[in-house]
Amino acid sequence: MTQAEVIDGKAVATSVRDEIQKRTGALFDSTGAKPGLAVVLVGEDPASQVYVRNKEKTASECGFHSVKHDLPADTPEADVLTLVQQLNEDPAIHGILVQLPLPSHIDESKVLRLIKPEKDVDGFHPINVGLLTTGERDRAMVPCTPAGCLVLIKRALKGALSGKTAVVIGRSNIVGKPMASLLLQESCTVTIAHSRTRDLPSVVRGADIVIAAVGRPEMVRGDWIKPGATVIDVGINRIPAPERGEGKTRLVGDVAYEEAAKVAGAITPVPGGVGPMTIAMLMANTLTAARRQLHLSEEEPIF
Repeated sequence: MTQAEVIDGKAVATSVRDEIQKRTGALFDSTGAKPGLAVVLVGEDPASQVYVRNKEKTASECGFHSVKHDLPADTPEADVLTLVQQLNEDPAIHGILVQLPLPSHIDESKVLRLIKPEKDVDGFHPINVGLLTTGERDRAMVPCTPAGCLVLIKRALKGALSGKTAVVIGRSNIVGKPMASLLLQESCTVTIAHSRTRDLPSVVRGADIVIAAVGRPEMVRGDWIKPGATVIDVGINRIPAPERGEGKTRLVGDVAYEEAAKVAGAITPVPGGVGPMTIAMLMANTLTAARRQLHLSEEEPIF
């Protein structure tokens, strides 16, 4: 039995970042402008701090104007809204990212809706959601994780998505729903499955493409996978690893990797699969946002 092709998200993300860096340099040479990205971090959530550092580092590598606003966890909601409004009006900032989750006293929906849709590089504003859902992807800001997944799927299948059957496990606004919209626009037949789907294993077994985004460690087993399927694992879960020593942990996805890799045609690892692509696509969105706000013509899509 052959082992699945490992989809190297790190390598693909590097190629995307290299292209963004090249286009950013050309933009600066022709206009004197740099894409501007502002990241707002409220509180001291350790995972959020790591994500923000990675985003800052990548933005710098791409040649962007990068700004970070660190706010204490007890910052009043009104102060966060005021900051977002200031960033909305700042012509040097083309993309605004408010790192989630926010502290419980702040209404995430209110904050995200205040961001100007053209600066919403996370793609969470209802206007961007609507544009994507109605098929106007060229006008929308597409959420970064689904966009990255689509790039990996296209690479694995060499662009041959039309007519494929896809199952998206997870119905979140951040991954599941926009992922389904993107696959529909690639002429896939799409099922969104979730915790209440009856006989989930048999639903998944019919899929040429499986996207797992449920946040349950190794839930998707190898015998759920159709032989030769492309498997994209969005999950990042930390589980105990006593074999590494007392109190140690390790990262796993939503798919039982070793089992699935014996059946699938191609599969993403965790870590090193979808994660690097999410940040790469954030940079792509920021560059797109900058060009649109500078009233420049659209470039050939990076994805």
